Parts: sequence; C-alpha cells; structure tokens
Amino acid sequence: MNVILMTRTFMMRLDGIQPSQLYISYEKLSEIMKTFDSARPESIEPIPIKKLGNDIVFVDGHTRAFATFLHGFSKIPVYWETEELDWDAYKICVKWCKEEGIRTIADLKNRVVSQKDYEILWYARCEEMQRGLEKRKHHTDTNSQNKDSN
Repeated sequence: MNVILMTRTFMMRLDGIQPSQLYISYEKLSEIMKTFDSARPESIEPIPIKKLGNDIVFVDGHTRAFATFLHGFSKIPVYWETEELDWDAYKICVKWCKEEGIRTIADLKNRVVSQKDYEILWYARCEEMQRGLEKRKHHTDTNSQNKDSN
C-alpha cells in the first residue's frame, strides 16, 4: 500500500509553506503540467512538509507545488514528513531561500530554468553544501574521539 495513503493528509495554504529549493526545472515542470488536472485538486499527490524552527517547509514536491500555483490554487494537499532526513541541509537550504527573497512557492516564478542550468545552479550547490556538512561532521567526530582518548 502507498505510504502516503496511510499518512494523514490535509490541505494547507501555499503561501504558508517556506520553499527549501531555489530553482524549478523547466523540463520537470513541463512534464507535470501535461498531466495536471486542475478540475481535480484531489488528484495532486500530497507534498511532504516539516516544521523547522518557526517555519513549515517543503521537504519535496516544489515542482508540483509550483504547478498548483500556476493553476491558481491557494491550497495544496500536504502531510507531515516523519522520516529522519538531513535536517541540517534543509536548514541551510531554507536560509539560502530567505536570503534570496524566496518565502513562498510564488517567489520561484522567475527561477524556472533549463534542466542543465538547474543541475549547475541547484544540484552542484547542494553537493558542495553536503561536502561541507560531511567535513564538519568528520571534524566534530574526530575532535570528540580525541577528547575521549585524553
């Protein structure tokens, strides 16, 4: 059975959810728009959200959320993410979004880019951030081990 069907979904205002992504892939958006049924909002696959600090953030599904925005929806089906993900990375991504004025899904309207640009502008930036987090974690683990051995 689909895990999402077993999870409690509810409707939430799009403008109440903080994006955690700076760009939308045009190609991915085009594919979603081909199958989007604006007459059946319940057909939208629910999008995972998480409370981080004072914000409720998109964990995934930015392109689907953006498609609903383009179709004039003000609410979207969501569910609370329960998986343990790399929340440090999400906090950094949310910080980037806020620094660039991205506070709602509508703020991504001028950030729809080709897949190639998406990979350069977003994937590469996230990979670099992940390397930095790994270095910091490794450094913290090493320092902790050194203190334990003293």
